[in-house]
Amino acid sequence: MPLTPVQLSLATAAGLVLATDVFAEQDIPAFAQSSMDGYAISFNGWKSSNTLIINGEIPAGFGESLSFDPKTAVRIFTGAPVPDGADTVVMQEKVTVENDTLLIGDENLSQGLNVRLKGSEIKAGALALAAGTVLSPAAIGFLAGIGITHVNAYPKPTVGIIVTGKELQQPGRPLQPGQVYESNSATLTAALAQLHIQQVTVFEADDDLDILTGVLQNALAQSDVVLLTGGVSVGDYDFVLEASAKCGIDKLFHRIQQRPGKPLYFGKKENQLVFGLPGNPSSVLTCFYEYVLPALQLLSKRAIGLHKLQVPLAKDFRKPAGLTHFLKGFYDGEKAATLDAQESYRLSSFAKANCLIKIEQDITHCNAGELVEIHLLPG
Repeated sequence: MPLTPVQLSLATAAGLVLATDVFAEQDIPAFAQSSMDGYAISFNGWKSSNTLIINGEIPAGFGESLSFDPKTAVRIFTGAPVPDGADTVVMQEKVTVENDTLLIGDENLSQGLNVRLKGSEIKAGALALAAGTVLSPAAIGFLAGIGITHVNAYPKPTVGIIVTGKELQQPGRPLQPGQVYESNSATLTAALAQLHIQQVTVFEADDDLDILTGVLQNALAQSDVVLLTGGVSVGDYDFVLEASAKCGIDKLFHRIQQRPGKPLYFGKKENQLVFGLPGNPSSVLTCFYEYVLPALQLLSKRAIGLHKLQVPLAKDFRKPAGLTHFLKGFYDGEKAATLDAQESYRLSSFAKANCLIKIEQDITHCNAGELVEIHLLPG
């Protein structure tokens, strides 16, 4: 289910998806408007006399009424209101002026030329944008141009990231015996930022059931989606499942037949989603793209999922049966090649990858040139 729509100003709604239809409140333009610098005339008045006396000037923003005689012309500028009785604007490059008399030299002049009619952009009460429309820069500009200031849209989810593990050390500090640098929060925060999700809070939790339970409760209090990294296996210091149960999270699944990311956990508490991601960096990112990203798409109704293609494999690949593999790969526009360093603890190949190559669990051998499914990573 998507998140509950909220009312937002146009300035804060860019990139979101409209939750309700938007209708025009008035005709736009609200008056007949010149689209050129030139002279407003009555086409039939000109045809009958061929000579028009210039009488007055109308700049953009002119709000006074102006009498108009069909035997006259009015100097007018782009965006200015066309006076009642005039129906055509002649470009200034197509005329000459002699002693306040307008001489028109436009052989292609036709009635109504260079006039934006009242309501030609949109009529009052007409549908401006339908629910489900992405609020692109053009959509934002269009709505602003018809006088809309606020819209109902699906918000971006707020995300809490919980990093678990006694062995973790912050980058920039010296590693002590038994420690590894904590990179998962940086990886996930960057992946979310690439999706323009900025409301992200990082929490740290020790390998202790009570501590993790308290941190998880805190994260749930302020997040639509909670991502835990590590602690989802069945070891003596893996407490994600127990802590989730204590927090009232309903487990929907735990462990999937894939590599990397087999220990993945997914649960739900009312409308909040909780993912227990395996601690190894490559597993974290693979599971984010394959499971968390589709969930974020559903919540925000934005089309942010990975693009899938069927492409030839660059070289032979073998694997045991039983697990679906998501291989870090590189797609050159013609073929997809598997990269080295496929182990779940290694991110070096992921840093060079632009796709994940999916090999189904029952497949053990793919020949070079055989079509495989790839999931293109965000650029």
